[in-house]
Amino acid sequence: MGRKWNNIKEKKASKDANTSRVYAKFGREIYVAARRGEPNPESNQALRFVLERAKTYNVPRAIIDRAIDKAKGGSDETFDELRYEGFGPNGSMVIVDALTNNVNRTASDVRAAFGKNGGNMGVSGSVAYMFDEIAVVGVEGKTAEEALEILMEADVDARDILEEEDHVIVYAEPSDLHAVQQAFKAAGVTDFTVAEITMLAQNEVELPEDALAKFEKMIDALEDLDDVQRVYHNVDLG
Repeated sequence: MGRKWNNIKEKKASKDANTSRVYAKFGREIYVAARRGEPNPESNQALRFVLERAKTYNVPRAIIDRAIDKAKGGSDETFDELRYEGFGPNGSMVIVDALTNNVNRTASDVRAAFGKNGGNMGVSGSVAYMFDEIAVVGVEGKTAEEALEILMEADVDARDILEEEDHVIVYAEPSDLHAVQQAFKAAGVTDFTVAEITMLAQNEVELPEDALAKFEKMIDALEDLDDVQRVYHNVDLG
């Protein structure tokens, strides 16, 4: 199951290349999660999940605290959660999740990012059925066998466990993200290379070199939009 660790690592590396933009996106997501529930990760699962993911991107504590304090302060700024689906070169599939305070602006920007780079937006449901929502947790220094033993001892189920070089990637049900992390923490693991709920393509496709270059340009254009939080796709990046 799932995408190779190298692809996840590549995606993280591209995000890390512009940390200020990454931090701003996390600040918005943390604020929204904290405002829609209790501003306490112990009682707010959505907030806990985004904070766990923020840690793997090394989001500074000041960014996190500022977003939570803004929610606690009763800010009336509101954001709509939107999902767009579309197609890239050679029939590649893309899902775009956004948080916006201006729906018309975001829809226009996303449509333009698709259209100017050989893609086009689809209707709701045209792509999502080819993806599965799943929790992904990555750790270093463990084998797949050791990871399985840790999870079994904690009575936590995994859908799949992949081993690549010195990394182990665990795929689990979205509701088990925190339980998987807690199992590893109980076994002495303190850092995670990835810890998030993602949309994973059921099947990946390979693109010829010219189409791949166009596709990557399209993904960059989408991820550069301030309102876009996350972009998922079904292309094998190598």
